Amino acid sequence: MLLFAIVYFVEGVGQARVGVIAQPLTYFLKESGWSPVQVTAYLALFTLPWVIKPVYGVVSDFVPLFGYRRKSYLMVANATAALAYGVVAAVAAPGAMGVWLSLTAYAMAVASTVCGALLVESGQRFGTSGAFVNQQWLWFSVATLASAVLGGELVQHLPPRTALRVAALLSAAAPLAVLLVLPRLVEEDRRAINLPELRRTLRSLLSVFRSRTLYLLGAFLFLYSFSPGFGTPLYFYMTDDLRFSQSYIGALSAVASAGWIVGAVFYRRLLEGMRLRSLLNLSILLGTASTASFLLLSNEASAAAVNFGSGVAAMVANVATLTLAAEMCPKRSEGFVFAALMSIINLAAPASDTAGAFLYDHVFHKRLAPLVVVSAAFTAFAFVIVPLLRLGDRRQGEEAGARA
Repeated sequence: MLLFAIVYFVEGVGQARVGVIAQPLTYFLKESGWSPVQVTAYLALFTLPWVIKPVYGVVSDFVPLFGYRRKSYLMVANATAALAYGVVAAVAAPGAMGVWLSLTAYAMAVASTVCGALLVESGQRFGTSGAFVNQQWLWFSVATLASAVLGGELVQHLPPRTALRVAALLSAAAPLAVLLVLPRLVEEDRRAINLPELRRTLRSLLSVFRSRTLYLLGAFLFLYSFSPGFGTPLYFYMTDDLRFSQSYIGALSAVASAGWIVGAVFYRRLLEGMRLRSLLNLSILLGTASTASFLLLSNEASAAAVNFGSGVAAMVANVATLTLAAEMCPKRSEGFVFAALMSIINLAAPASDTAGAFLYDHVFHKRLAPLVVVSAAFTAFAFVIVPLLRLGDRRQGEEAGARA
C-alpha cells in the first residue's frame, strides 16, 4: 500500500499536464503569444506516451529487465524522469523543452504502468482492488492539490520563465524520492524469460481481443472521460473573461483536488462493497450533474463550489471504473490490459481538449456554456453502456475474469 501511495504521489507532482509544472507551462506559452489551439497541440505531445501504455505493459509482463519484471522498470523510469526535468530547467526554447518534457512523460507513463500491474496483481490476489485503487487516487489527489497551489503561487510571484524553471526543478526532485525507497518496498523474485510461461501469457493476451466486456468497458471509459468544455478552454475563459488571477486559478485546481480527497473518503466509508452496476450509474449521475454545474461559473465563489463538486464526482467515477477495470484483467497480462484501459482515458483527454479548443475558438466564439453542455451530454450517454456490461448483482472484490 505504501508503494502505491508514494508512486502515485510522485506521479501527481511530476506529470507535465497536471503536476506542479502544468500551470507555469501553460502560462509561459500563453504569455509567449500562443493561442488556445496552439497550447493544446503542444500539451497533446505529452499525452502520447500515456496513450501507448499497453506497449510498456506488454514489455513488463513478458520481458524481465535485469532479472525483474517490475522493480527494474520502476527504477529506470524514475531516474529518467528526474534527469529529463533537470534538463527542462536549463533550456529556454519551447521546442527543446518539448523534447525533454516528452521524455518525462514517457518515463512517468512507464512507472505508472508498472505500478498499475503491481496494483492489479495484489488486488486480485487479496480481493482488494477497490481499496488499492482508492489509495492510488487519494494520494494522486493530494499531490495534485499541493502542485496546484504551488504552481499558482509560482506563476503569481515570478516571471513566466523563472516560474517554469523552478517548477521543473521541483518536478525533478519527486522521482528521486521513489529511487530512495523502492528497493525496500518491492519484494520480487529474480526471473529469466521462461518460454513456456511466455506462451501461456501470450495466449492470455490474445484472449483479451475476444473479450466483449473489455471492448464495452473501453467505450464506457472514453464516453465518460470525453469533456471538451474543460482543460485549455476553461483556463483561457477564467483568465480572459472572468479575470481570475493566476494564484486563484491554481487555488481552484487545489479545491478540485480537495474534492477528490473528499470523494476518496466518501467512497471508502459508504461505497465499498456496493454493486458495481449501481456504482457505475451513480458515477455517471454525479459526473453529469457536476459537469452541468459549470454553467453556473460566474465569479470566484461559484468557481470554488463547482470545482469542489467536480472533484468529488471525478474521484467516485475514477475509483468505480478503475476498480472494474482491475477486476476484469485476465491473469498473466495484467500490465497490458490495465494499461490499455487507462490509455483510453488518456486518449480521451487530448481528444476532448483539442476538440474543445477548436470549438471554443472557431465555433462557439469563446463561449464556454455550449462546451459544458456537450461535455455533460457525453457523460450522460455512458448510461447506455452500463446494461451491456452484464454485471448483474456482482459486487466489488468478487472473483471474475474478463468474459467473452
